[in-house]
Formats: sequence, structure tokens, C-alpha cells
Amino acid sequence: MEQEERIASAQALMKSCRLCPRECGVDRYGGEKGFCKMGSVPFVASHGPHFGEEPPLVGTGGSGTIFLSGCNLGCLFCQNADISHGREGVRMGVRELVKVMLALQDSGCHNINFVTPTHFMPPLLEAVLAARDAGLTVPIVWNCGGYETLEAIQVLDGIVDIYMPDIKYASENVAIELSTATGYWTAVKDAVKEMHYQVGDLEIDDNGVATRGLLVRHLVMPNGLAGTRQVSRFLAKEVSPNTYTNIMDQYRPCYNASTHPKINRATTSAEYDEAVQIARDEGLWRGF
Repeated sequence: MEQEERIASAQALMKSCRLCPRECGVDRYGGEKGFCKMGSVPFVASHGPHFGEEPPLVGTGGSGTIFLSGCNLGCLFCQNADISHGREGVRMGVRELVKVMLALQDSGCHNINFVTPTHFMPPLLEAVLAARDAGLTVPIVWNCGGYETLEAIQVLDGIVDIYMPDIKYASENVAIELSTATGYWTAVKDAVKEMHYQVGDLEIDDNGVATRGLLVRHLVMPNGLAGTRQVSRFLAKEVSPNTYTNIMDQYRPCYNASTHPKINRATTSAEYDEAVQIARDEGLWRGF
């Protein structure tokens, strides 16, 4: 796909917004706002080298993270609620984003890591294309919530090097209850299969740094709400048993979680250990 055609396709998805499965249909270029409450120009909460990501992304120079404000999910337990729900940040157009990406590369970061990028895909795409023309060579990481449309992910084919989606739930009902995300399980399965089709299993160089591929995050939730067995089985059987999977143990009742009886406590070590064993039993072996 030529650059102009790719940009036009992305912009059409924002013009009548269907960048995520909510398909709000609003004209964000015309000032209308949907669920994410964001316009067409990205809001950036922060940017810089990040050393708290997965080891294959961090290496020695850090992951060059760009945290976007707003979110297309409505998680009751959001750990970054001031950014995702409070929508803190500064407006940053394509030129400013290009400067940030090149500066992160120059500082020694191994990649450019867009965090919560789904709702700003068109301008981020434009910025990446412009940055590459200006000398950007490090991989692009798409660090998303998994609630994506196939249409949007397909526009990114050949642009994103490393996809890092969350797979939060294997239950449509739980996704609605905890994240107001209708059709989440169906959407995330379709999106992750497309991501893997584009970039394959995670490739790591001789220095232990990821260069391309799929890396999946799965947060262990209290009371088995994340559906770890179904998620692990899906990855092993329908995507690849070589899927690099980060099974995360840091759930805490943040934001509004304390008001919900099913998630108003931290996960236990026993719940986490069980989740890791389930992943192994289902055929996964990389990551954890």
C-alpha cells in the first residue's frame, strides 16, 4: 500500500470513527468526540526511555515510550486513570511527534513504544512515516489494549514491527462488566491473529532485544475473571505455541475497583502460580 493510500485509509477510519470496535461513528476531524473523548490531534501524557517494560523491549537503552492520553476501554481498575480517564497531556502534532521519536532513538532507546495508541492511529501512522523519512530506524511497538478493529490493524501492516496487545478477558460478559467493552473476546481474537499474521512470533537478537513479532500481555485477575485457560488455549492453538506471553501479577484494586466486590482485592500468589501453570499446561512456554 502506498503511503498516500495508507494515510487516506487511516483518516477515513477517524472521519467516521471506527478505529475500535465501539464504532462511535463520530467525525473527529470535525470536532466530534466518541467514547474516548478525544479529538483528532494526539494528547501525549509523557515520553522518554522506560526501563519497566518487558526485558526484550528494554535491553540496555530502554524502550522509547510515548504515553497517549485517553483510552477506548473503560476499565474499572485502571492503573493509569489520570491519563486514560482524566485525559491529562499536551497536544502534539505530527511534527512534534517526529522530533520526539528521533530524540528517543538518538538517546539509545531500542524502539518507539506507543502506549494506548488505538484511538490516535491515523496521526501516529503519519508521524511514523515522516520519522522514517527523517532517519528513524528502530522498531515500532504498538502497545494496545487488544480492543481493536481488523480494519485499523490491517492499515498498520508493514508499519508496526512489534505488536504488544493485552488480552484482558476471555468472557464477553466480564469485558462488559469491568471495561464496558462489548464484543471484546471476539475482537481481541481477530486482532491478535491478524497481528501474528503480519509480524509472526517474537524475534530476539543476540543482545536479547526484540526486533519484530508478537508479544502478548495477560493480567491475572482475582477470582479467575481473566479467563487464563481460555486465553492460553487460544494463543497456543489458534495463534502459535511460541507466542511470547507476559503473565502479569501486578493487579491491584486501583481507580474504581474498590467499589466492585469481584475485584476489590489484589490477586494472590496462589492465583498467579496457577495462571502460569495453566499457560504451561495449554502449551505456552515463552515469557511468563
